[in-house]
Amino acid sequence: MSIHIGAEKHEIAPKVLFPGDPLRAKYIAENYLSDVSQYTRVRNMFGYTGLYKGEKISVQGSGMGIPSSMIYANELYQSYDVEQIIRVGTAGALKKDIHVRDIVLAQGATTDSSIINNIFLNQVNYSPIASFGLLDKAYHLAKEKKLAVHVGNVLSSDRFYNQELDKNKLAEYGILAVEMEAAGLYTLSAQYNREALAILTISDHILTGEETSSEEREKTFNAMMKLALSVLH
Repeated sequence: MSIHIGAEKHEIAPKVLFPGDPLRAKYIAENYLSDVSQYTRVRNMFGYTGLYKGEKISVQGSGMGIPSSMIYANELYQSYDVEQIIRVGTAGALKKDIHVRDIVLAQGATTDSSIINNIFLNQVNYSPIASFGLLDKAYHLAKEKKLAVHVGNVLSSDRFYNQELDKNKLAEYGILAVEMEAAGLYTLSAQYNREALAILTISDHILTGEETSSEEREKTFNAMMKLALSVLH
């Protein structure tokens, strides 16, 4: 039993969906899983386990930002022997050919967070990347489902409101979108020799200003959720 999740070991499946919003975790559990049980509500960061097409899958809220998400990912990997974590979250697009509601598969995760540098004591600029098996499966399933999907590098930002960030330069260097958790998750998956992937729905476009509502972000990004469940199944 871990400090922040507080579940018994057998209550969490080896495969976990990992939304930032605990209400998105609740939505996924209620709409896609059967025989659902809630294994945690500690700090209102909800976690559920149920069956998806007969397979046991858990869904755990992570909170916003690398520090929060790394707490939960660390406990899932270390205390509950989780093998695969797929982040299902939102991102802000930086490239003009990426549109609201498109899906981005984060192949790599650039970051401005000091957490990564602190792990390596500034010896190297570590590059957190997705697990290829999950990435490859997600890409081909997305193509089969005829989804608008993009694969590449994202920025895991420490700051949501960041006026100093040179967004145009990031786009020039191939950064597809900005989110806040993938780099931490990928670093932990490497540390524990487990698997991780971030599947992101574009909720807003940072350059054009197009955006979706908070309710839409919680409840309507179903293509991403179905894709992630299909990858884990």
